[in-house]
Amino acid sequence: MNPLNGIKVVDMTAFLAAPTVARILGEWGADVVKVEAPKGDPGRRQGAVFGTPYTDDENLGFDMSNMNKRFVTLDLRVDSGREVMDRLLAEADVFLTSTRVKSLKKLGYDFDSLHEKFPRLVMAQVLGFGAKGPLKDAAGFDMTACMSRGGVLGTTVNRGSLPMIPPNGYGDFQVSFVLASGILAALVAREKSGKGDYVTTSLFHSGVFMLNTAMVAAQYGSVYPKDRREVINPFNNTYVAGDGLIMTLCAPEYDRDFDKVMTLIEREDLVGDTRYNVCDDINAEGLNGEVVDILDEAFAERDRKHWLDLFRANDVPIEACQLPADVYEDEQAWANDVLRKVACASGAERMIPTNPVRFQSQGDPELRLIRAQGSDTEAVLSELGYPPERIEAILSSGGAIAAAPRN
Repeated sequence: MNPLNGIKVVDMTAFLAAPTVARILGEWGADVVKVEAPKGDPGRRQGAVFGTPYTDDENLGFDMSNMNKRFVTLDLRVDSGREVMDRLLAEADVFLTSTRVKSLKKLGYDFDSLHEKFPRLVMAQVLGFGAKGPLKDAAGFDMTACMSRGGVLGTTVNRGSLPMIPPNGYGDFQVSFVLASGILAALVAREKSGKGDYVTTSLFHSGVFMLNTAMVAAQYGSVYPKDRREVINPFNNTYVAGDGLIMTLCAPEYDRDFDKVMTLIEREDLVGDTRYNVCDDINAEGLNGEVVDILDEAFAERDRKHWLDLFRANDVPIEACQLPADVYEDEQAWANDVLRKVACASGAERMIPTNPVRFQSQGDPELRLIRAQGSDTEAVLSELGYPPERIEAILSSGGAIAAAPRN
């Protein structure tokens, strides 16, 4: 069974972070109605940035945040459009938005206004920088609010190098699960209190939270960004194999594993070497770089497959630094429904990641690709109890816009 069967979500979001919250809830069985303004969600055209197609027949750049939804177009500047929106909200459990607070107040869709009319409604919102402070009304995006101001780019770079260029939305997709968890908690609380709540997260706050270790350690003198030759534990580091491919060694118990790792890299002469075999000591003496150099020299002697096979066989955690094309061929991904092949209306078969939470009672969730803007307007109006003549009047007044359903 779908765990959120019976939950209704009204989605008034744009771009990536907030729309993906509703996509997740939709995969879990919620009935999600995405409300777009006449100009549409700009995310429908993000394929131009991602380097992917962006037509109604093939638009995985929009699908990844908007699958499993129905699409309604309403003009909230028109009385008939607002009337429909109010009916939707009256029947909804959750109102999800990424619209800035000052704009919501102008529309009358801020939390205080909605809570007075719909006291059981849970309102959830993705903010850029938080609900308070000098930037509370500023526009926030993944790369600016989360990755940059939140510290991610500046902290994760190798010292002296330029920050990485992450794929679009890397922080957005993390934020989506942050807010999804808050929504579920608010729905549980509503069952006890009978009242909806206002749930927010910000791109900035979420970025800082994901850096928890660095945020705590920096106050004790850990310097960021780090140089890979200065990492506290040389067994938690990236290395280049002899074929030029990158891998990550992650053996957190350095003291315990030192002799084993030295044996595996054929440096038996260092087994039991008291200069290097205690992590606290190499940090106190500044010998971290020497251990990294020893590992660099050894790993450069053989190809990556050799090291992966050898370390895995000896239960020392190591992994290839894979690229998307590598993940496409990863049997672990296909065995666990990490990727799913979907048939686009264009006739192409493509791959898209599924959301990473699984319920035993549900199995692998259904994925329904996006439809053209306004495809479900008439059907949703009918479900809300509007007779055909009233639907025609609303469409004629410009309050709602319908589109032919996608085949």
